[in-house]
Amino acid sequence: MFQQKNGPSEDTDLKDTYLIPRNIMAEPDYIEDDNPELIRPQKLVNPVKTSRNHQDLHRELLMNQKRGLAPQNKPELQKVMEKRKRDQVIKQKEEEAQKKKSDLEIELLKRQQKLEQQELEKQKLQEEQENAPEFVKVKGNLRRTGQEVAQVQES
Repeated sequence: MFQQKNGPSEDTDLKDTYLIPRNIMAEPDYIEDDNPELIRPQKLVNPVKTSRNHQDLHRELLMNQKRGLAPQNKPELQKVMEKRKRDQVIKQKEEEAQKKKSDLEIELLKRQQKLEQQELEKQKLQEEQENAPEFVKVKGNLRRTGQEVAQVQES
């Protein structure tokens, strides 16, 4: 049934091929030779990190982080959602205040609204009369005088 392996050498050969790291990149020449004529690569200087403004800003951010003051750079969506939430809370408070109003206050508000509507209607009528053509005004005056004459004759 089972075949026996001839020896442990076959097993280790397979394992060794998987364990040996394969060097994909060639090693640079300057590591092996200590040739003084070669120019050794140096890390490039980042002008942003060396600038005075960047250093000051970084120092300030670190200080604020230690104090627990985080910068208020919130995403736009989060700002909008917070504003909506505040508006809803304000609206709910106003509605609660409306509910707490007494019957007298409600009646007074209704009367005030009626008076404002009547004033608006009067203003509209006056504007219509002012903007009406001359012959309409004269006709209205004739009717009024005719009615006044009829009233005087009846009395």
